[in-house]
Amino acid sequence: MYTISSMEILHVSAECYPVAKVGGLGDVVGALPKYQQQLGHVAKVVLPAYRNKFYDTHEFDVVHQAGMWLGHEWYHFNILKERQNSLEFDLYLVDIPGLLDTPGVYGYPNDTERFLAFQIAVLDWINEWNHLPDVIHCHDHHTGLIPFLLSWGYKYSRLKEVPSVLTIHNAQYQGQFGWDKLYLIPGFDLWKSGLLDWGGCINPLAAAIKCAWRVTTVSPGYLEELYTNANGLEWLISSERAKTCGIINGIDTVVWDPATDPRISNNYTPELVPEGKEVNKVKLCERFGLDASLPLISFIGRLVGDKGADLLPEIIGRSLHELPGEVNFLVLGSGDPHIEAQLKETRNYASYGFNLHIGYDEALSHQIYAGSDFLLMPSRVEPCGLNQLYALRYGTVPVVRSTGGLKDTVTDFGDAGGVGIRFIQPSVWDACTSVKRALELYHDKRRMRDVQLAGMHLDHSWTTSAAQYVDLYRSMK
Repeated sequence: MYTISSMEILHVSAECYPVAKVGGLGDVVGALPKYQQQLGHVAKVVLPAYRNKFYDTHEFDVVHQAGMWLGHEWYHFNILKERQNSLEFDLYLVDIPGLLDTPGVYGYPNDTERFLAFQIAVLDWINEWNHLPDVIHCHDHHTGLIPFLLSWGYKYSRLKEVPSVLTIHNAQYQGQFGWDKLYLIPGFDLWKSGLLDWGGCINPLAAAIKCAWRVTTVSPGYLEELYTNANGLEWLISSERAKTCGIINGIDTVVWDPATDPRISNNYTPELVPEGKEVNKVKLCERFGLDASLPLISFIGRLVGDKGADLLPEIIGRSLHELPGEVNFLVLGSGDPHIEAQLKETRNYASYGFNLHIGYDEALSHQIYAGSDFLLMPSRVEPCGLNQLYALRYGTVPVVRSTGGLKDTVTDFGDAGGVGIRFIQPSVWDACTSVKRALELYHDKRRMRDVQLAGMHLDHSWTTSAAQYVDLYRSMK
């Protein structure tokens, strides 16, 4: 039985806020280790050394230097440790000149090679430790070959008994590549090559599901959905059901606290929520030319189909047409150029009641949570969702499609203790109906305040979830 009172946990990820963040993965990996530290464990994070603002503004010590083969190419790599411990846990960056020294996280033609090299460098480094970590926690497909190589890679035989955990943050992205690149993977028993295969390709996410000791998803609801909708992995996830579980994500309640948040115009507590939010709303509406006397419904996130962002132009256009002068909309995000263009066209056509900011702006997102009355999330797929948790924390009522983690965390205000508004279909009609319900709630000031306070008093901190992960680690044999 695998038991230990204090564990050394190594998280391996492509993202970690505030080092590098594209979506919710970065928020999770930036917070979970910190809370595991607070529980008395030693949590560490390793990710690529992207050439971004964090890299340029922090100091690092070189703790390991080596070379590695990636197929027929030889690369030198460094393991850098952040000197100031600014994240409240040990942060390590894998520096591979020529591969990982990019300003961005994803979207490069050689992403397959980049993340393969990252995983090989991480394992080569761990292989040189004088001791072994108690668990290696892998996040999404970018680290999906690690559980396979731990078990079957020839040069990693020393690591064979190190328990591995995979967390699936989004099963739609699996990192598949062709068998013509098999030569890039370090030597292993070719009789085990079937563990890499899914759908005729090398599929890192499928390999991790097969080989990891435990598999988690970021909410129980999302796990249930994956049994029937996992972009081709449904049968595999169902067959591995015995080692899977859903653990709801938490949020960093220190970073996301309207009482102390330095990124918002006016701090406030639950006792002062109407007045406090009003000051932030006025500032926000002044910036974007909106009428602060009207209810403000916002969207924050990637402008992609999974998030239902393709529905936004029609939702906003129809609502402004049917409810002229009664509501404002604000969108912050970037993604599909077609959706971006449609939103810009909608803004030009509407001429009032709608504005948007194309791009990613962390400070602005905090101000939007603080100043908005409602947050719209018409997601088709939402494994957990953090935005609705941030919204609840700031007294902003989430208007969500009932799917995945949104269904797990948001109850409709029509039910006892409800904290938000839910709708069933990822459709313009259903979302617009919910917009009208939001306006009815907004104008019932007493009920609106009750719903806001109920959401603000919920505990969505990482404390509970971090303890659940620790229990999971301890359950492994």
